[in-house]
Amino acid sequence: MRPARESDAAESVEQFTSSWKLFIQDLPGAEISDNSGLSFRWADHTFPFWNAVFVSEPVEDEGVLRRRLRKAAEYMRKKRESGLIWVFEEYLSESAQRKLPEILQKERLEFALPATGMAGEIFPLQAPAHPTLNIAQVINESMLRDYEQINCQAYGIPLELGHGALEPTLWIEKSYSYLGYENGRTVAAASVIVNEGRLFLALVATRPEAQKRGYAEAVVRFALQTAHEATGLLRTTLHASDAGRPVYKRVGYYDTAKIMAYRLSL
Repeated sequence: MRPARESDAAESVEQFTSSWKLFIQDLPGAEISDNSGLSFRWADHTFPFWNAVFVSEPVEDEGVLRRRLRKAAEYMRKKRESGLIWVFEEYLSESAQRKLPEILQKERLEFALPATGMAGEIFPLQAPAHPTLNIAQVINESMLRDYEQINCQAYGIPLELGHGALEPTLWIEKSYSYLGYENGRTVAAASVIVNEGRLFLALVATRPEAQKRGYAEAVVRFALQTAHEATGLLRTTLHASDAGRPVYKRVGYYDTAKIMAYRLSL
């Protein structure tokens, strides 16, 4: 695994903000804009991951960070649904990093979850043999609803909040989206989209009772290799949860950015 470079962090920011634009742009009421060092990708959907504000330009000092987080928090407080502010550690100056806890408290923001930007040129991939898993492409809305449910269950989100989060044009027609089945029941999911000349791996999830059995890795490898063969693209990126990061390292990804998500505190 090679160490991350400054350009890798910039790539991670660009891939995160541009992929989120694709994810929500066809949902009713989606707001997409970039100004004052912030990128707004807000669908105001009940699926909380689709409501995001990114600190998307480097932060020179604590004053800049304070203004951006205040603007992001004010924006979120006007919205019906909850969401997240995403901050890339590599984009914060030393003084901004030192003052971050104080600014968060002042703006009534609290830590929600960590993520890691990752990338790699990992093809060709060998799909690991899995004795019980069958993999099928998502080709209809019934399968897409299963995909939504798996993600909600994996991330502890009530199922009703995820309904309608995945718009068919993107996730069926324009993506390489797959479900893994064990004994006829869906247990894992993964999707690959073409984004800015790269393959972006997204919405990887396993039902809680089926985790740690290699299902997600098998579907990930299959989806990535299929997308690579169809497009010829070599570089792939993603943003990993702490639970998923070891899987992606086994696949061949390396870390590019440390990312922190914050939400409004009560």
